Amino acid sequence: MASPSCGNLDSGLEIKTRSVEQTLIPLVSQITTLINHKDRPKKSERTLAAIQRVGQAVSVAVGRFVAVGEAIAVENRELKEEMGHACFEARRAGDAIAQLTDVGTACAPPSQSMTVFSDRTSMVKAARLLLSSVTKVLVLADRIVIKQIVMSRNKVLVTLEHLERVSTFQEFVQIFSQFGNEMVDFAHLTGDRQNDLKDEKKKARMAAARAVLEKCTMMLLTASKTCLRHPDCESARINKDAVFQRMRCALEQVVDIVTEARGCTDSVIPASIYNAIRDYKTSIECLRDNLYASSPDSVGCQMEALVERTEDFTDSAYTGHEQRQAILGLCQLARQDAHQLLHAWTQAQSVQAKETTEELEIAIAKSCQSVNDLRRELHKVAVGRASELLRLNTEQSPLRTLKAAGTEGNLEAVAQYSRTLTEQKEQLVENCRLLCHISGTEPLEITCVHAEETFHVIGPQIISAAQTLALHPSSKIAKENLEVFCEAWESQMSDVALLLREINDIMDGKRGDKRVYLSLPRTGKQASNLKNAKPIKLDAEEQSSVAKVGLELRLLSSDIDAELEKWEDQEHQVVRHSQSIASMAYNMHLFTRGEGLLKTTLDLFHQAEVLSDEGLKLCASLNTLCTQLVSEEKSALMSEIEKLRVLCQQLQSGARSPVQSKSAIFHKVDSSIQTTRSVLTLALNLLPVCSKLATKNKSERSSLGSPQDWLPDVSTPIRDGDTVLHNNNNNNGDHRGDFPVKTFEQRIAGLSLLESN
Repeated sequence: MASPSCGNLDSGLEIKTRSVEQTLIPLVSQITTLINHKDRPKKSERTLAAIQRVGQAVSVAVGRFVAVGEAIAVENRELKEEMGHACFEARRAGDAIAQLTDVGTACAPPSQSMTVFSDRTSMVKAARLLLSSVTKVLVLADRIVIKQIVMSRNKVLVTLEHLERVSTFQEFVQIFSQFGNEMVDFAHLTGDRQNDLKDEKKKARMAAARAVLEKCTMMLLTASKTCLRHPDCESARINKDAVFQRMRCALEQVVDIVTEARGCTDSVIPASIYNAIRDYKTSIECLRDNLYASSPDSVGCQMEALVERTEDFTDSAYTGHEQRQAILGLCQLARQDAHQLLHAWTQAQSVQAKETTEELEIAIAKSCQSVNDLRRELHKVAVGRASELLRLNTEQSPLRTLKAAGTEGNLEAVAQYSRTLTEQKEQLVENCRLLCHISGTEPLEITCVHAEETFHVIGPQIISAAQTLALHPSSKIAKENLEVFCEAWESQMSDVALLLREINDIMDGKRGDKRVYLSLPRTGKQASNLKNAKPIKLDAEEQSSVAKVGLELRLLSSDIDAELEKWEDQEHQVVRHSQSIASMAYNMHLFTRGEGLLKTTLDLFHQAEVLSDEGLKLCASLNTLCTQLVSEEKSALMSEIEKLRVLCQQLQSGARSPVQSKSAIFHKVDSSIQTTRSVLTLALNLLPVCSKLATKNKSERSSLGSPQDWLPDVSTPIRDGDTVLHNNNNNNGDHRGDFPVKTFEQRIAGLSLLESN
């Protein structure tokens, strides 16, 4: 993602962490105030004074910010030249803004003071330079965090090599103590970085690597102790070597992620069927907007690639005959529907149609439905098999018999149960590969790959630990070592159970949000209102008719989610009600595609009624928020809130109205979706204004007697006619005046650079 935008401003630097992005938001707010201010021939003295205070505030804060950047450069010589240049540019831009907003002395001629701010081109240029240079300073400072992680990894690797070569228990205890402290430091640094990353795929990779390190630390302790106690035991050495190797790989993976090394690419994730279905549906649904956006050959190739990927299911020895036949039948149906689609598409192009024909619309809907049915079948096969493996592990775990055989010193029994464990391991590895195909999100795909790798590695490790115990059945250390590896296996099985729940949530339309709002009433007032209605499913033609509006619901719900992420207070009632509305609208979008929790028209009307209730609650919360506004601001916002209330009431009455005929039911479906789209559109327009108001209210409540985080507040809003521009601050609770990035202050520890003046 590029840096936060301010009109047409763009720093040109990619921001990869939330802390940098959040630090820039107050600055963007300040320069937006200056850039967007209307140029009018006459401005009141109060307006001019407010403009000047904003300009001076920016200049003063930039000066303090630059002092911090320069101090960082002194402590980190490799950044000195780049940081120095960025700080110089930031200071120059801040001074320019101060000059451009300086209205002059009181005795200056009115004509001069009134035109000082009229040079909007220079203001835009200075603002762009300021945003770019400040972003550069922050990104350079972020390199220090990366440098700390790399240095911490290097320390761990050096100690790891010493641990691998120790020959006495006394030496091992001493070095392992040092290793433990270094791993704690590394865990803190990488944990902070994981939480700060914006890219969800990188976060998932980081989480997987850190999970390996966490589990392997205990394994390393017991495996090393076992090897020291039994130095001539080959199975103990194999067991220990495997742990050290896996830890080194995980350490390298962490550094690859934070440094964005070439080896850390998306290629580690295999091409999934879910992505193939998503891409295919996107291609054919785009035909509604542009018949010539793609070629029939390319869409045909997409279908063949999709079907080819199902071979992981059909070629599996663990897929039942009936399941295999069902998958093959659905693949054939998907091919047939794709062929009909291509035929209708070719005909439409041959007559040079400007819009999709009715035949093509129906073909698109049928083809989407057939690949959806295929996805459901594949999901059922993969999840069903995983659930069965989890049940078998609970009821007939080979770990118990393997541990018992090792304790008895029965090498023959250990070999027998090892084969059973190996078979189970192979099934789990393959099943993780199938789950990756249908997981539904890239972070979950990464989690599936991590689970596959874990089972692949830990199975042989358990066997080598059991062999060691069988050779030394009286060894407490060897027994403890086997226990640790078995616990790691059980822990991974628990992780798979959690993974299954998340995959099922995605399949059911729950998007994996922080909060999931699935307000589907099954009893109570709303259900009783429609008790006489008949639950009907839409056919392919009806789905195609509402698909475009349904797609708009998806886009609007995503836009609302993105807007809500900017709110400081995620527990605010406006946020909670808006998240609920967005989630329910997304369910309605899935209904138009024949997916998700809403299976029938009755479900859709239930959802529309509950969404309207949530919308009315949102209106009440917005009204409460508006009580802080002055009269001229309040009237405009209250008018928009009243429009939202009317739409919600319209949606509610429409959902409750009884209808009988099939055409009337479809008209009601269409009306519900159209009205929901209007509700979301209006809510999306209201949220940015309300976000600024909520931030201002919070700032005013929390700032009494405290310096502001980023820029000094201009207590009086800049008014000019109908324009009201506030100097909004983004308070995060850290009231130190010169450098507001609390996460930076915590992570760049020990530099003593962030003291207040």
